Amino acid sequence: MNKPLDRRGRYRVLEGTQTLAGPRKRDPQITVRRILVHSSANAAAQQAARTRRLESACEELDKLERACGGRRYATAQRVTARIGVITSKRRIGSCLVTSITVDEAGRPTLTWHYDQEALAAEAATDGWYALLTTLDPAEADVAEVLVCYKGQPAIERRYSDFKGPLAVAPVFLHHNRRIAALITVICLALLCSATHRTPSPPGPGRESDHARALPRHPDPPPDRTHDPLPARRPQDPGRNNHRPTNHPDHTRSSSPPLLELLGIYEAHPRWLDTSNPTCEIRV
Repeated sequence: MNKPLDRRGRYRVLEGTQTLAGPRKRDPQITVRRILVHSSANAAAQQAARTRRLESACEELDKLERACGGRRYATAQRVTARIGVITSKRRIGSCLVTSITVDEAGRPTLTWHYDQEALAAEAATDGWYALLTTLDPAEADVAEVLVCYKGQPAIERRYSDFKGPLAVAPVFLHHNRRIAALITVICLALLCSATHRTPSPPGPGRESDHARALPRHPDPPPDRTHDPLPARRPQDPGRNNHRPTNHPDHTRSSSPPLLELLGIYEAHPRWLDTSNPTCEIRV
């Protein structure tokens, strides 16, 4: 992180247990670990959001208070309806106290205020959330559980990448081998995308093995500005029409580093054993 230490968020944790009952009476009860986490960053964000909501609601309620008895809010029912809209929009129903009175001429008058005790009770919960886990304390302490929880967005982004940027369209295949090959190519593309997006930090004075195996940025395409390639070129069988290119010849190179890291080699492909009903892969 590039933030100084005094501006970084801090976490506090409290560990306990919680017993969960099943949806049916005969279901057995399950006791899991409950970890209460307090985040200073979340607390500050929730406090700022509540302050904005209260200030916006205050402006709207003051405007409504001045407009009571006028043409638009001539009855108590209209004033009550407007208060309901403000309460729902600004989410202040738990702390707003209102009073509407009607004079002899039928004109309504509004008075309102915030319940400070309700605001204090709401502020006391800022930054707190609970985590439930079945991990044994010997497997993961409270800090490791929190780290695993914070790593969940990375897993969700991989699912998003698999369903989104790769643009995988439905394909109808006739053989199990082609299905396995398609899934392998898609997973390799997803792995490359995730690897480029979250590179491993290099060690002191050297690049990491991850960075050496996969460069972060691909090589730029060759410059064709001064020598454009026509859309159609007549082929003369009497001469060599091959054009030199700046692209490397991958057909003569060995397996890419990524495939070597995964233990996949071009000379030894994996095929599905279609004779086996369990569809096990054999080498």
